[in-house]
Amino acid sequence: MSILETIGFDLGHGETAVAKAIVESIEPPQMLEINNKKNQITALGWHPKLGYLVGEQALIQAGVTQLKIAFKQKPNNDPNYKETISTFLATYYRQLKESRQIEGGENSYFYVGCPSGWSTLEREEYQKLLQEAGIPKLNVVPESRAAFLQAKEAGKLEYNQLKSEVLIIDIGSSTTDFTLVKSLHEIPIDFGSNALGASLIDKAIFARTLAEHEQSSLLKKVFQEYPHHQARCELACRKAKEDYFSNEQLYSDSQSFARGFESINEQIYFIPQVNKLIMEEILNQQLPELRLHSWIKSFREAIIEAKQKLDKQSIVPKLLLMTGGASRMNFTRFICEEIFSEPETQIRPDPEPERCIALGLARVGRWDLRATAFKEEVNKLFDEKFLKELISQHIPELIESLTQPLAENLIENAVKPGLEQWQKNKIRTLADLEVAMKGQAEQWFRSDRSQEIINQKCISWFNNKIQPELGAKTDPICRKYQIPRSSLRFEDTIDPAFVNPELRIGDAILGDTVAFIINVLIGGATLASITTLILTGHFIWPIVLVYGASVMAAGMELNRKTVKEAIKTNVDVPSWMRSSFLSDQKIEDVCEQIKPEVEKVLREQLTANQEAFDQLIAKVGLGLQQALSTKVQEAIILIQ
Repeated sequence: MSILETIGFDLGHGETAVAKAIVESIEPPQMLEINNKKNQITALGWHPKLGYLVGEQALIQAGVTQLKIAFKQKPNNDPNYKETISTFLATYYRQLKESRQIEGGENSYFYVGCPSGWSTLEREEYQKLLQEAGIPKLNVVPESRAAFLQAKEAGKLEYNQLKSEVLIIDIGSSTTDFTLVKSLHEIPIDFGSNALGASLIDKAIFARTLAEHEQSSLLKKVFQEYPHHQARCELACRKAKEDYFSNEQLYSDSQSFARGFESINEQIYFIPQVNKLIMEEILNQQLPELRLHSWIKSFREAIIEAKQKLDKQSIVPKLLLMTGGASRMNFTRFICEEIFSEPETQIRPDPEPERCIALGLARVGRWDLRATAFKEEVNKLFDEKFLKELISQHIPELIESLTQPLAENLIENAVKPGLEQWQKNKIRTLADLEVAMKGQAEQWFRSDRSQEIINQKCISWFNNKIQPELGAKTDPICRKYQIPRSSLRFEDTIDPAFVNPELRIGDAILGDTVAFIINVLIGGATLASITTLILTGHFIWPIVLVYGASVMAAGMELNRKTVKEAIKTNVDVPSWMRSSFLSDQKIEDVCEQIKPEVEKVLREQLTANQEAFDQLIAKVGLGLQQALSTKVQEAIILIQ
């Protein structure tokens, strides 16, 4: 694999963070640094001598003449937007390579996040735009997926939560995104116009501070002529907001303030400040970006709408995962706990929301590559031809395992009851007995007990013959990708219908088998006395019954075969004679005597029933491929 590392690039509206994961390792990703910091303000500055600068350096470097912040947005045709995004990413890429924190080129695969609410088309356009930065391998994936995978691999999700529904609420600077995730599949939940980003709070603080500033008019002129000064002041407002929500208790007093600071020049300062009273006013003031609703009201309505949409689908998420830097605002968690009050739903804010997405993106990239390689290995190994040959090879053992229990139950449920009925004169002739036995045999083969026996034997055959050979192939793959070997095994989980042959034991098999039993009864030791008496002339009346007195008078010679057929079809032995010819003990003896032969006949008939087992081979082969595919999809959740 030429790709050695995956780079998680969290280009946020407010902050940017980068992480790296080694593809052939399961060690946690490592945060990378720009300007000796793991998180940077999303800022791009231009310096006449130093060129483009990013993050803190763009903010503090003297002589920066152009400064842009908070520029992440949906793809559009604005050339300035395109240039800013592309240049920002290219500058980051260059600095990461120069500091030798990444390999770069074909060895590094960048995974960049985007809001889950973006459409597929918007995601594709964003990816095309980012590729203009000159990064050879780059993919755009939903940030919600990164948050989910980070929670999973950091050990914050149990296996049942991985397979069940998890609701992710990503409260970012520009948007709040709701995503339902199940088994790594993301389903964005839309709610009206998604402009609910925490940067609106920054702007509200900025507007309030500017309005109350002693030199408000002068500042407006400065901001208009020098936009980078306004950008710096907005960042000061953001710092004041973050300081407040990090230490809310400190600022509950009316005389305590969380402050930001920006110097316009030696005489003019911009100092935003907030405390509990001011923040409550800001959170509850009407904002034009939110259709004149307040931030806190809009957030509550969005949570309620998401809850209602899940309720309509009868979905109760096992986990509500909160991420995004703004999830540090405690009131957002309180609202989520109030609305998602079901005891089954666990509310869990990410402890490091500012790093969560970058780490998760690096994990997503590594997981994608390893999962793809894992699926390719399994699919290549278990192609249709291999599976059919494996199953076909063990069909004789399946037939052998079915023969004995089927024969025993056929005798017990059809032969023995039929003989007992003939003994008690409930069946007239041996031909009638043959019909009755066949009917009882057919009825038994259609019974639940018959199906249960076939199920048990087929499952045992699969587990003892097919499963070990499959396991010998899958276990090394599981070890390679460091997942439990049970992930690709079917022990205790195989569906009986999956491995059952459609034997259709009916006329073909039962006719031959039952006919054999009747022949044993007529020609064998049990009822041979009837035949012998007739053939030796000591027992004349049955022949008269069969052929009539005129035939006997003509002295017609009867051969043994003819007599047997005649006895079978027409002789009705008197009831008082039947128990002497076929006692209870003789019935037991007959059943024991014919057991090996019945097994032989069934074995031959099952073996000859090639069509049924050809269908079984095809069915199990196809079923195994589908079941393995399902197993693979479940197993890849465990890949790191």
